[in-house]
Amino acid sequence: MSTVVLAVDDLREQYTREMTLVRQTCERTGDGTAAIRRRTAVVDKILIEMWRRAFAGLPAQNVALLALGGYGRKDLFPFSDIDVLFAFADEKTEQQSKDAVRAIVQGMWDVGLRASPASRTVKEAGKFDPDNLEFTLATLDRRFLAGQFPLYQQLHQVTLPGLVLSEWTTITQKLGEIARARHAKFGNTIFHLEPNIKDCPGGLRDYSLAVWFAILFHLKETREWPRQRGGVFQSARGDAEAAFDFLAAARCFLHFRHGRDDNALDWQSQDEAATRSIGLETRGTADPAYWMRTYFRHARVVYRRAALLMEHLPAPVSFYRQFRRRRTPIAGTGFLLDQGRIDVQPGAPCNDTAAILRIFALMATHGYSLSQAAEDRITDALPVLAISIPEGPYLWNALREALLGPHAAHALRTMHALGVLEMLIPEFRGIDALVIRDSYHRYTVDEHTFLTIDNVHGLRQPAREFEQRLAQLLPEIDRLDLFLLALLLHDTGKARRTGEHAAQSMELAESFLARLDFDAEEKETVLKLIQLQLEMSAAMRRDIFDLDNVRGFAEKIGEPQLLKMLTLMTFADIKAVHPDALTPWKAENLWQFYMSTSNFMDRSVDESRYRAAIDPTLLNRIRSMVPSAEHEALGQFLEGMPQRYLQTRLPEQIRRHFQMALSLDENPVQLDLRPLRQIYDLTVITRDRKRLFADVAGVLAAWGMNIVRAGAYSNEDGVIVDSFHFTDVFRTIELNPSEKERFLENVRDVVAQRIPVEQLLDARRHMNRPGSLKVEVPTQLAFDSESSSHATLLQVIAQDLPGLLRQIALTLSAHQCNIKIALIDTEGETAIDVFYLTSREEKLTAEAQESLGRDLTAALEALRAPA
Repeated sequence: MSTVVLAVDDLREQYTREMTLVRQTCERTGDGTAAIRRRTAVVDKILIEMWRRAFAGLPAQNVALLALGGYGRKDLFPFSDIDVLFAFADEKTEQQSKDAVRAIVQGMWDVGLRASPASRTVKEAGKFDPDNLEFTLATLDRRFLAGQFPLYQQLHQVTLPGLVLSEWTTITQKLGEIARARHAKFGNTIFHLEPNIKDCPGGLRDYSLAVWFAILFHLKETREWPRQRGGVFQSARGDAEAAFDFLAAARCFLHFRHGRDDNALDWQSQDEAATRSIGLETRGTADPAYWMRTYFRHARVVYRRAALLMEHLPAPVSFYRQFRRRRTPIAGTGFLLDQGRIDVQPGAPCNDTAAILRIFALMATHGYSLSQAAEDRITDALPVLAISIPEGPYLWNALREALLGPHAAHALRTMHALGVLEMLIPEFRGIDALVIRDSYHRYTVDEHTFLTIDNVHGLRQPAREFEQRLAQLLPEIDRLDLFLLALLLHDTGKARRTGEHAAQSMELAESFLARLDFDAEEKETVLKLIQLQLEMSAAMRRDIFDLDNVRGFAEKIGEPQLLKMLTLMTFADIKAVHPDALTPWKAENLWQFYMSTSNFMDRSVDESRYRAAIDPTLLNRIRSMVPSAEHEALGQFLEGMPQRYLQTRLPEQIRRHFQMALSLDENPVQLDLRPLRQIYDLTVITRDRKRLFADVAGVLAAWGMNIVRAGAYSNEDGVIVDSFHFTDVFRTIELNPSEKERFLENVRDVVAQRIPVEQLLDARRHMNRPGSLKVEVPTQLAFDSESSSHATLLQVIAQDLPGLLRQIALTLSAHQCNIKIALIDTEGETAIDVFYLTSREEKLTAEAQESLGRDLTAALEALRAPA
């Protein structure tokens, strides 16, 4: 057979013209589903014409062209690959047709289509390749395009169903394994700051996954393909279809925006999608947080449906298990228990609120899940159930049982997804999928709430050392039910978007508690927890060993029982912000602050600064680690050190710092750099001088290091111990070990004032690019001369930019401010730094505060401005 060459210039022009119309229509209407259908029709027309040209004048061959995968199901996104199958009756036919097939594939590329072709004989198509599950899945979404229709019918009616049914268990199990691995890659959650709209849990791949499972289950049950693809997956409520339409619109927008198959919904894309109301029913401009809220609602529907269908997957069956299957009716309800899943009894009514609440209590206690049929039955019954919503003690008893179960969060998520939780607690509706749009809060407010409850129950089986300590408090909570109820309601006020959310949450909680007929003491416990929910986090931004800070916090709390609940609430709340929010350092600070406050309440608090004559215990502990000849020098080193320094350092660290201080006469700059997991700990010990803290911070900025925590300490002899914890953003030290010495030499030269830090910073100016920031953080300064008896506190909230800490320290130095303690923290792109300041050993006057605030604001605004 002679080589076949296709002329496709006209087809390329046709495709370009048609796709221009598809894009214009999509951008005008916002209808992504219509756009992918139109592109499918355009490609169909072109491939059919290519087929006609390639086989024109050739002897008739028993060959067929099939559309597969996304193309087969008519979900052809603007820059998606074109999956096609060339099917042949036998190998001889395949050999005779290879030139025509090659010409069609080449023609696809010439037209501008990213071809993804496969070739199979009917015999080959009937064989299962466990290493190529993707092909088998692609054949579930097949359509006839061109060629011999009887050959397609043979594949459709005999070959492919025979293959799938014979390998059904293997196919479904491997499909489940692949899906679980993909979900695990994304942390098994739909909540991501910049989700991949195709591959993330709840994305379009999960929608296809759910449809594939539905098709496979239908084929096994009926021995035939479903007449309408996906019909067994979609519900009468239409939530799955609505989710697909939104995701399709968003993916089309991303493809057109990037000009390629890019499905990452990055921060800037979210802003633009919201501005254009992509996927929304209303046109105009939407708030990005609202747009992402809509995304999460749809992703939740898709992820939940896919997960429910995956629960139907067969597990490997042992000889023993095949005789153990039992379907046990749940007394007093129309439901039954089937191997850890709650299903609905055929024909049983579902209009008894008490029975429904009992089901959720069982889920909380035992971790059971609902079947899709049970979920649909409950959701359909909501209008009837809403007529007789329980109140008073009956409602509280049902809710209390769900809250106290070890799987409470699982039960509450299900109640929320089905609309039951909002039916019982309308105050919760406002935070449904509510987005706090910054780079620190990963989860929506409702999911954050469920995670806080999950974190408390997780202390029943603590995994980490700090959790083991906090777990000691759990059995000491007298009313765990009230504590968990407070967690459930603590963020409901965020829905109002105005004022302090704790006060708003209290107001909403009061209306709900009134319906529970709580007595005054029960109400007071819940409301006080909600009111004080942020107090411990705020106090931890101060010196947790400062007596005034401890006293002020203890006076606000008032009694030990509330302190224990607030400690666990703060732990659960921080941990639920994002997976890395609760660092071991923060957990340690939380425990230390709890102990300090608890000791104060027991009237056994320590002094704010170390005095050997008052507290010889620590001195004696460290004395045992150094030669007796150095005991007097050790006492002088420790004299006047802040209590925070002494209580946040191990005796071995204090001994090492003391030994470094002994060498100051030989080398006036002592440095110690140690890796600590993903961060580095740099200790600088030297004699005090102006701008010392600022200069060290400047060297770190010049090297591109990100300071995540810092502390500045001094004793009465003027020996400075500055500590910096930083991340090596560009892995300079890790990838170039020789650079460690050059880095330390730079620090040493700057501290010793042999070179100016500006010389190092000049080479780093280009790294300060405020234009690439996700969230703009306004600068906020707050002075406080009441919380400490010996210093003025300055809290700086600002954009976390390179050189920020140095700029602050420089301004403080210019105003003759002495940094007694520096507490550095970062939340996403927000820096929250607290400094204990004195000027000439006194607190700052009101005039000094005003002048410093004015200059510091100007300095930080200059830092933010583009170079």
